[in-house]
Amino acid sequence: MAVTINDVANAAGVSKGAVSYALNGQPGVSEGTRTRILQVAKELGWKPSLRAKGLSSSKAYALGLVVARDAKLLSTDPFFPAFIAGIETTLVRHEYTLVLSIASGPEAEEKSYRKLVEDGRVDGVILTDMRNNDSRIALLGELELPAVTLNRPDTRSPFPAVCMDDTDGITSAVKHLISLGHTRIAHVGGPQPYVHSRSRHGAWARTLESAGLGTDLFIEADFTAAGGAAATESLLSRPNRPTAIVYANDLMAIAGQSLAQTRGFNVPEDLSVTGYDNTEITQYLNPPLTTISTDPLLWGQTAAQLLLNRLNGTPAEDILLQAPRLLIRGSTGPVSPAD
Repeated sequence: MAVTINDVANAAGVSKGAVSYALNGQPGVSEGTRTRILQVAKELGWKPSLRAKGLSSSKAYALGLVVARDAKLLSTDPFFPAFIAGIETTLVRHEYTLVLSIASGPEAEEKSYRKLVEDGRVDGVILTDMRNNDSRIALLGELELPAVTLNRPDTRSPFPAVCMDDTDGITSAVKHLISLGHTRIAHVGGPQPYVHSRSRHGAWARTLESAGLGTDLFIEADFTAAGGAAATESLLSRPNRPTAIVYANDLMAIAGQSLAQTRGFNVPEDLSVTGYDNTEITQYLNPPLTTISTDPLLWGQTAAQLLLNRLNGTPAEDILLQAPRLLIRGSTGPVSPAD
């Protein structure tokens, strides 16, 4: 059971008010009494609650994360649980907490940020899923709420960012498929308003163009398993179907590979498949998924620490993480002579 101020007061033989003055460094008690109270508190193992610390310092001792994605995706995509776990492992060392909000749309998202500030619930926020002309940058500036972004937005931003170049991984995947003889390489991307979705699409297109190959085999999906399966169904139904598909995340790739196998396609003999994220389950598929390895746990840890540094007055500059790398497994192989 946690030691309370009342416990300290009883043990020291003083009033609760005297304990409060002593523990908060306020005048109202003699130095001798203050020293005795502090010693008793130490012996009893008393620690201030986050609520009490917040009341005495005007800090919330919490960071915010507002996620504007379908709750179903958050429950099935392994990226976010790992990312959130990374944030938490950093915050717990600094006795901070995470306030997580799920927003159903732009209006709800803006309302969430305003509510966090109005209620004084957080000291700063971490921004994910940067978007084209992201309106959140101006909003947080208006609210005077410190922030850290995952990758730099495509608009001017006063906030430090944790950056990772996700183009290298996609470029490596496409080059790998070209080296196997594939010329009809499709891409199932995420929502294009997201900066990272456009970045991955751009890397796919540029690599194909540099090899003199077409870029018409593209479908914009939504990062969900259902979206990946639907996009795969559409691509495989085309007269000049792709012989390889590069997916923007593992969840869509897993669903796409399963759909293709259900339709009678052998992977990789008839269709090569690549994912993105290297979630744990990908190595146990049949065949194991060729994917691009990222570290969402590290992203979360680094973003949280960067924001805490900024809140503590440490100059905060962008941090560049190691670029993702291609992991070649059994879901990619040479193009079939028949294709």
